[in-house]
Amino acid sequence: MPYSAVVEQRIVAIGGGATGEPLRDYILALSGNRCPKLLWVNTGMAEDARGALRVYDFFEGRAAVSRLEFFPWPPQALRDFVLHHDVVFVGGGNPANMLAVWRVHGFDAIVREAWDEGLVLAGSSGGMHGWFEACVTDSFGPQLEGMRDGLGFLPRQRLRALRRRGVAPALLPDSCRSRGLPGRLRSRLGVGLHFIGTELVEVVTARTDGARAYLVEPGRETPLEARLLT
Repeated sequence: MPYSAVVEQRIVAIGGGATGEPLRDYILALSGNRCPKLLWVNTGMAEDARGALRVYDFFEGRAAVSRLEFFPWPPQALRDFVLHHDVVFVGGGNPANMLAVWRVHGFDAIVREAWDEGLVLAGSSGGMHGWFEACVTDSFGPQLEGMRDGLGFLPRQRLRALRRRGVAPALLPDSCRSRGLPGRLRSRLGVGLHFIGTELVEVVTARTDGARAYLVEPGRETPLEARLLT
């Protein structure tokens, strides 16, 4: 019988937009390659060119960066193009608009295949929301609302009310649901949630001010200690 290695499905979801160099290197190391091929996807920010330039600078010498653009149309042989990479990193912006574009072009199914094949998936701020089945977002205006049609790689058990007594919605900018956890995860700016499969295995950050993630349940908020990356 031929040997078959076990493929680990990895996702790193980052609260806010402050990735930081140690968190960047943490994500790249998960690929197992010294200079991995990284696919930058910034659909949620309408593929902002200035943001792309910053990404090339940020990963220079550490990853071979390619961009996936959907305007005016995605590249031919999109599936092969995506699976040629080691890491798929999704930028911030509007996750509702992002997911609508992805679904039109079938990228939702392709990125699911990439996850199953062992590519590392990562995203920050609005870019982290797509991996979950449901989240709290300002995609539809300045107010926070629930979005229940994420990709569902990290599914919810059941959606609770958006507001928890004593917690203002403004304090929940990056809140998502994941199977195996009874409440909603909330990640502070620059804090990464590392999942293997659907299990949260580690919380990491490059911040030194005590930033962490929280498990938000009705009537209480449980801090999840973050390992400091240096």
